[in-house]
Amino acid sequence: MSHHPDRLSRLADEELMTLVAALDADAFEVIYDRHSGAAFALAFRISGSRPAADDVCQEAFMAAWRSAGRFDARAGSVRGWLLTIVHNRAIDHLRRATRLRDRTIADDSAAERVAAPDDTEAAAIALHASAEAAGLLERLPDDQRRVVELSFFSGYSHSEIAGLLELPLGTVKTRMRMGLEKLRRHLQEATA
Repeated sequence: MSHHPDRLSRLADEELMTLVAALDADAFEVIYDRHSGAAFALAFRISGSRPAADDVCQEAFMAAWRSAGRFDARAGSVRGWLLTIVHNRAIDHLRRATRLRDRTIADDSAAERVAAPDDTEAAAIALHASAEAAGLLERLPDDQRRVVELSFFSGYSHSEIAGLLELPLGTVKTRMRMGLEKLRRHLQEATA
């Protein structure tokens, strides 16, 4: 199926995703053009290197192409959905790199590292890629912002954060919960 490029560029992301689900490569190209910059920025921030960020983005966009039919606009924006995929792929990349360095992860720690689907997390990731995100994160107290950034943007588990910051695990979990609750409130205010 081929569409005129000007027509496609005028369509909303959600309309394009309907075409992508029908395997329309031209529509996917428009989605890629619109969101690849934010995807790369997030992948680079998490992975810390351009080659790794390139790999993460390639994997993420291939996954998006394959699973386009599962996109649900009621669950959030296309950008949020794509950035959640990028985030998960980047964290997977960090985990693979960690395993290559022969780090042993205890079963409890490994369970903590599994990213649970959470609307707040997806929204936070999507906002982080935007200009507003820095402002929202800056509104958090330093101690809460630090644990949120270490977890979501650097891929550390709660136990690893506790070790890095020399804090009890319970303190890290409390700061994480409080920070995410504040982010959720800020997100609701921003979208209200």
